[in-house]
Amino acid sequence: MQTFSFNPIGTISSCYKEKFGIPRQPNLVQSAEAQLYLNQEFSEESVRGLDGFSHVWLSFIFHATQAQGWKPMVRPPRLGGNKKVGVFATRSTFRPNPLGLSVVELENIEASPTGVILHLRGCDLLDQTPIVDIKPYLSYADALPQAQSGFAELAPKTDIQVEFSDQAKSDCQRAKIRLSADIETVIQQILVLDPRPSYKQGKETERIYAMKLYDFDLKWVYLDNNKIKVLALVL
Repeated sequence: MQTFSFNPIGTISSCYKEKFGIPRQPNLVQSAEAQLYLNQEFSEESVRGLDGFSHVWLSFIFHATQAQGWKPMVRPPRLGGNKKVGVFATRSTFRPNPLGLSVVELENIEASPTGVILHLRGCDLLDQTPIVDIKPYLSYADALPQAQSGFAELAPKTDIQVEFSDQAKSDCQRAKIRLSADIETVIQQILVLDPRPSYKQGKETERIYAMKLYDFDLKWVYLDNNKIKVLALVL
């Protein structure tokens, strides 16, 4: 059997520092910005003309889950985490070949002294994800309004409300200045998707949840009536 090997062309820098809390599809957290740093052998010529496209496809490696292997049947979160379907009927990170594909918004391209940087929005990629290819998104070919999407026909919807404690609001203001990003909106868009495992969704708990985001630990709790309260951003 023929085998292939791929060398990454660049690396993602994103606000997501661990797997928990990353949106399960791209473009669900539009406020989250990311950068793709191309390796130095890829000059500005390699992306000439790409700035005419609003979105790009990124082929990447699931580097953080690669060593855990794969199974032929998985439990998609959209089916409540209980029903099993074939791995090739899902976008599970645990695959025979650890390859992922995301379409993201291309904001601009920067040619810096150290190399080419693609500034992106709407990424669902873990920080330091290796990128193996970039392709422009073609609206006439890639957007198919008549396509069927099986058990994930529509984007996930929740009626969760996110509120911030006084401490969290202060933390967000300081983080906004420090990171030059709309931290409160990013947090809002992440938490409204309810990052808990599917079997725990809809169940209130006193447990304090946390995820690593940017340079801080985001901490929150679930309240009654489908509410989340952000407690603090801990450095």
